[in-house]
Formats: sequence, C-alpha cells, structure tokens
Amino acid sequence: MSNRKTSSEIALGIRRRVFEHSMRNNGGYLSQACSAAEQLAWLYNEALHIGDPTLPMIPKPFEGVPSADNPDYHTGAGYNGPFTPVHDRLFIAPAHYALVAYATLIEVGRMAPEGLDMFNKDGSSVEMIGAEHSPGMEVHNGTLGIGLSTGAGLAWGRKKRGETGKVCVFMSDGEVQEGQTWEAIQGAAHHGIDNLWAIMDVNDQQCDGAMSSVMEVRDIATKMRAFGAIVVEIDGHDIEAMRQAKQEAHEGQPLIILARTSPYQGMDFLKKRFPRLHYVRFKSEDERRDMNIAIAAELGIEPVQLDQH
Repeated sequence: MSNRKTSSEIALGIRRRVFEHSMRNNGGYLSQACSAAEQLAWLYNEALHIGDPTLPMIPKPFEGVPSADNPDYHTGAGYNGPFTPVHDRLFIAPAHYALVAYATLIEVGRMAPEGLDMFNKDGSSVEMIGAEHSPGMEVHNGTLGIGLSTGAGLAWGRKKRGETGKVCVFMSDGEVQEGQTWEAIQGAAHHGIDNLWAIMDVNDQQCDGAMSSVMEVRDIATKMRAFGAIVVEIDGHDIEAMRQAKQEAHEGQPLIILARTSPYQGMDFLKKRFPRLHYVRFKSEDERRDMNIAIAAELGIEPVQLDQH
C-alpha cells in the first residue's frame, strides 16, 4: 500500500489516537502507545513486506469460534494482507497492545477510524485484549509468552516449504518472565529458524508495576545470546536504529531486536503515575481534565471534548 506519511508521523498519529480514545473512554493503554508507537509504525510502514488488506475497512462483528460448522469464521490477519509464500507474517504477542495496534492500522490506512468506535463492545471483533479474530491478529496470544513459539513454528513450516516470506513477532519485555519464551529462542536456534525475527518493546513495565519489582530479569541480551539468538540493542524511539538493526546478519539463528523505550515518551504527564502505568484509568474528574489539557499540548492537538457528568 502507498503511504505518504513518514514512520515518525505515523507514530505521532498512533499516540494521538490512543490518547483521544482513552480520554473519551475513561482510561486506556497509554503507556504502550508511548513506548511502542515508533516500533509499530516502522513495522507496518517500512519493515514488513505485506500486501493490501483482504478484510473490510470497517471490521466485521465477532462471527464465532473456528469450527467445521462455522464457515463465516475469520481471523483478523487479513488486515496485514494476504497469505502468500512471498509475503511476511506478523504476530503481535502482547494482546494488551491491541488498542495501539488498531490505532496503527488506522494510521497506515488498513482499517477505518470507525473501527475504534467498536472497541470493547459486545459482539465486536475489536477486542480490548486482542484475540485471533481481532484486526491485525492471527492467533490468540492472550497468555503472555506464547507469541515467539507461535512465530517460530510458522517460520519453520515456511522454511520447509521453501517460502521466501519472513515471520516477525512484536513482543513485550514482560514475556521474558515466561519460560516458553526461552524455549522458543532455544528451539529456533537449534533448528536454524533464521526466517524468524522479533522486536521487543523493552519499557521495563508490566501489569503490577516496574519489571524489577515483580521479578528481576537481569541482562536479557546476554541470556538471549546464550540461548542462541542474534541480539541487537537499540533506542526503541529511533527509527533509523531499527532500520540498521534489521540488517544484522543472522544466518542459522533468529534475530531479536531489543528496543529500549520510555513508558511516557511523548506524554510526560504520565510520570506522575509512574510506575503504575500498565492501564491508565483516571482517579478523578480533576485528574482527567488536567491530563487531557497537558497531554494534548504535548501531542500538539486540542484537548478532547469530554462529556460533562
């Protein structure tokens, strides 16, 4: 798809959409937009070789679980283009980044803005925690830590079939507290699955606060290398650094880009909430008003018009 916007412009658009949505809906995943906007913008706008969407711009409602008796069932992967041997596949492992992923799809012209109006509504496929039928999603990754295994399995199958398309997994650093992530790295290295690469949003935050306060993970780059990955550490808000990292040679091994980020990049007002940033819900109408004014100014937009209670 053609897109005249730069990846930096798309990243700003992602933050604006997530902010506006969160203001109107009394909360949202603001810190994930702060930390991951550049990564998702770069993936869709530059890094991935994907075709035009195969699903309607306005998402279909939830059509039931997959079964032989449900011919209407679909995954949300059609927003990432068709499944062909030459196109890349993307797995978004942390399902709670769904709001940011939907904003990305809108910014790159793959989903209509009206899609966000369906967010977290009964009967909608635009789930709050992304599921396999949600826009941009192909499998259910709601159990954090299974995404890299899923990507590795698909990449191995594609390699055996001689397909040239690669498999990319977008991850979050909370996944390194799950043993399955380490098994996936080890398995991918052992089997030479080098058509697999990942970029991890390392914002040092998770549901219960700072990563180190939940379970110290220490030097994950060193550990990943020991398990067999090629690892590049970058500033996750530096798009040029992402471009260079993806060029790293990794024959016979998976590539993992550790993108170190800030959970309040572009929204410094959120520092007041640190380290409780996983899901930002307003503590009072006064805080909602102050946050609205302050963050809108940071993002270069007008404050969101809020309903008066």
